[in-house]
Amino acid sequence: MDTLTTRLAERLRALRRERGHSLDQLTALSGVSRGTLSRLENGEVSPTAEVLGKLCAAYGLPMSRLMRMIEGAPAPLVPLAAQEDWIDPATGFRRRAVSPPAAWLSGEVIEGHLPPDTVIRYAAPPVMGLEHHLILREGALEMEIGATTHSLRPGDCLRYVLDGPTAFRGGPEGALYLLFMV
Repeated sequence: MDTLTTRLAERLRALRRERGHSLDQLTALSGVSRGTLSRLENGEVSPTAEVLGKLCAAYGLPMSRLMRMIEGAPAPLVPLAAQEDWIDPATGFRRRAVSPPAAWLSGEVIEGHLPPDTVIRYAAPPVMGLEHHLILREGALEMEIGATTHSLRPGDCLRYVLDGPTAFRGGPEGALYLLFMV
């Protein structure tokens, strides 16, 4: 039986082995007990979001990429109807997964829409050293990357590597952008 829990267990075991970690080493890196790791890898229990978050941090892997690794091979064409939207209930920020991550591809593309004068701050990157290429399509956007602020206008491209705090600030007309992550 090919359940999500079984596929996740197999992937977690494979990730640990690919990285050359013993269960004890992964326990030290993640803070997840050896017994829990063993039960997860054997498919005896399903991981919580908190445990998956700890394992993803230990592997330097966004959770979205881990989940995509256990899904079937995606089709090369991603129709608009298949591109998932997420809307932040607190700010109205909309994030659309234009080209979601795939196990064998290193890049991902999202479309972001910040409502007028909205600010979203990230204290730390989910994965240190992740490369971003941001292209502003409409509106105005100020990007804070560490201590540097960049003002973007439509058509501008900002290239950077995540290594600290960032902030996205939409202008008075908001901001619509594409973000390529490698």
